[in-house]
Amino acid sequence: MTYLSITFYLFAVVAVLLYYILPLKYRWLILFFGSILFYWWAMKSSAGLAIVLVTVMAAYGAGLLLERWKNKGILAGAVCLMVLPWLCVKNGNYILQILLHKNAVDWIVPVGISFYTLQVISYLADIYRGRIAAQRNPAKFILFVMFFPQIVQGPIPRYDRLADQLYAGHRFDEKMVVGGFYRILWGFFLKLMIANQAARFVDCVYESYQIYVGCYVLVAGILYSVELYADFAACISISKGVANLFGVELADNFRHPYLAVSVKDFWHRWHISLSEWLKDYIYIPLGGSRKGRVRTYMNLILTFLVSGVWHGAGLRFLVWGMIHAAYQIAGDMTRNIQRKAAKVLRLEESAGAALWIRRVWTFLCVMMAWILFRAESLTKGLQMLYSMFRVRNLWIFTNDSLLTMGLEWKEWVVLGISVLILSVVSIRQEQGVSFSEMIFRQPLYVRWLLYLAAIFGIMTFGGYGQGYDAQAFIYGGF
Repeated sequence: MTYLSITFYLFAVVAVLLYYILPLKYRWLILFFGSILFYWWAMKSSAGLAIVLVTVMAAYGAGLLLERWKNKGILAGAVCLMVLPWLCVKNGNYILQILLHKNAVDWIVPVGISFYTLQVISYLADIYRGRIAAQRNPAKFILFVMFFPQIVQGPIPRYDRLADQLYAGHRFDEKMVVGGFYRILWGFFLKLMIANQAARFVDCVYESYQIYVGCYVLVAGILYSVELYADFAACISISKGVANLFGVELADNFRHPYLAVSVKDFWHRWHISLSEWLKDYIYIPLGGSRKGRVRTYMNLILTFLVSGVWHGAGLRFLVWGMIHAAYQIAGDMTRNIQRKAAKVLRLEESAGAALWIRRVWTFLCVMMAWILFRAESLTKGLQMLYSMFRVRNLWIFTNDSLLTMGLEWKEWVVLGISVLILSVVSIRQEQGVSFSEMIFRQPLYVRWLLYLAAIFGIMTFGGYGQGYDAQAFIYGGF
């Protein structure tokens, strides 16, 4: 049962109806039992559910111990216990095959393990620091960790921001529920109209990277950047939308990352819940920027190493993390040079032009790192990057070469229009415009016309119909 399946939405509708039928103080039980059922259904395995429940109950017990004895040893032991299952299933086969030259193991991989592992670690760390009190009701703690709209791909919640929302019964709020419906529709638009369409070209280039070189790699890099953002943002939008149906507001995970003016700004906008987690539980405990420039740079490197390891096993993820650390270090070291260059080129006189130059440069830097991130290995990724700079095959933009690689011209038009819509919406939202508020203020018949037009357009041009096979969300693999 995925977020794109009809089964999931039938399940969600039943859960919503039962939620608002029960008295307020019992409504959290619908979320609890619904989350258990969803997880069992998603895993299609009782063993996977058992692994998660054992991990969650271990975290529950550790939280009670930490509240009574705020001991570093207990915290360290509990964190190691939380990390061990994740380390086995996400990095175990890489260690066995590449480093130890042993046979791979067929691990049971619990859904969302990378996300809920960080979630329970932050919960334990916050108890140790005295920021929160341990949850004493085991069923409520299980609900906090396994809340079904967010367990698959996040966002990674903090206990003090989410728990009370889950336990307090919410009355029906039309504006909240309608807003959730908007978010679900927007998520389908991002996934079906952009991410899945772009993936067809991207997959073609990466599967035959030795043939498609030069500008093919450039186009694939741009489209993969768009695909990854649209795919991940789609899942988060659906997660937030479904949570809204129950009156629950999940944290924002994106803030128009490709409008960032620096790589540092990009990480304030991209996968915000992970960025904040890394800052609060890795970077700041290491010393942050409080102990001099050299120590700050070392802390950045270590933080992005952790980010690389979290995203996957293999050298390419470590190098990807190091590239982002290097971007930020280089940006800090050349700050004065950048200011002088802007003054010489008189970019300060044209704020709009300077803004877009910085945005385009930041996007290109991030895109090149994404090329390595997407590749099957570091070697293949480096070969693709090298060919992008070495081979000058600009002619692919003037003939039909791009129309033979997964997308026909009509599909390119649909993808282009969809990306344009995403860009316009992002820029206007950056300027403070709320489209959901604008739609909600319209008469009911106008809203329904917009809903039906959006649903019809997504089903028609997104390929959701006969022969359609929805791809899994990318970050579900992390």
